[in-house]
Amino acid sequence: MIRAGEMAARKKPDTLRTATLAKTRIFHIEQVDLRFANGAEVSYERLRGSGRGAVLVVPMQDDDTVLLIREYCAGMDRYELALPKGRMERDEAIVDAANRELMEEVGYGARKLTHLTTWTVAPNYLSHTIHIVLAQDLYPQRQAGDEPEEIEVVPWKLSNLPALLTRADVTEARSIAALFMTRELLGKEN
Repeated sequence: MIRAGEMAARKKPDTLRTATLAKTRIFHIEQVDLRFANGAEVSYERLRGSGRGAVLVVPMQDDDTVLLIREYCAGMDRYELALPKGRMERDEAIVDAANRELMEEVGYGARKLTHLTTWTVAPNYLSHTIHIVLAQDLYPQRQAGDEPEEIEVVPWKLSNLPALLTRADVTEARSIAALFMTRELLGKEN
């Protein structure tokens, strides 16, 4: 058995070959052939991200009210209630991307933006990161975005988070985790 402290000292596997299997406007699928220190050779497939990452914004209208959005999610073929999010543009700072997405999707800007953390989604298969940003001291500010239809904004009390999780249209794990993180940070547990 390997202890946790010993894991950090492990050598990453050697990359023997990387090949593109398919590439579209959004997706880049690669095969990566690796050799581990014990001699085992394995082929993995992964979705390669753009390298820029994305932002997920937790917009707080006041100390207890978060602004969620309801938008169509093509992957699930339904409308979902979640936090606003979007990809970062080339050379865009994390907080600038968060404020832009907030203006495009929610119709507010934020005077105070705090980068809380950076998460991965499925690190075995996807080389994508998402930066979680807390947005406070909001002011009305609309900016044109790339959304195909107007997005509905739904205020929700963090102190009533358990009721939100009973809804069939609230399933996006990143949003749920960020809401719990924010609730703990702001001390809004009921």
